Amino acid sequence: MNFSDLSSGLAGQILIASPFITAPPFAQTVIFLCAYSPQEGAMGIIVNRHLTKPTPEELLQQLGIAPIPQEAIFSVSAGGPVENAHGLVLHSTDWETNGCIAVTDQVLLNASLDVLRDLSIGKGPKYSLLALGHASWAPGQLEDELRNSIWHIAPCNEEMLFNPHYTKKWRNALHSISIDPGKLSYFVGKS
Repeated sequence: MNFSDLSSGLAGQILIASPFITAPPFAQTVIFLCAYSPQEGAMGIIVNRHLTKPTPEELLQQLGIAPIPQEAIFSVSAGGPVENAHGLVLHSTDWETNGCIAVTDQVLLNASLDVLRDLSIGKGPKYSLLALGHASWAPGQLEDELRNSIWHIAPCNEEMLFNPHYTKKWRNALHSISIDPGKLSYFVGKS
């Protein structure tokens, strides 16, 4: 998507951190944009920061949901620095309940415990990602960051979003838009 034409919005796209971002929390991140409005700003979830703690089983236990260990198959991501104790679930459209928000035709956003209850017994969506926290931008902030090449925009697909290989997502996302981070120069000027 060309940044100069945002008429179709950015929700459902991914933001890929520029290789020049080296500071946490956004260095080498891939962010799935869940909401975008020039008037209200943007909200997204980092999808490539796997959390080893809490485990899905520990998280379900904290929420009072008894997991069936073999069936509780979902991963937990550090979704962003905002409200990082609050969980949001991105998932495929094969499972739906009240409160699901359609981000795209293939991806729903959910804050209900119902999805975690069903995941714990193996009856949830085929693909899911639980994120603790999210990222957000004030009106105009994301547009400024895009103009300054802090982020690259790319289309998103289920493979990119739900792939369990977290460490490969950033590099794969850059390659999807023909950028090789190893070939970029950090210096600009005349030789």
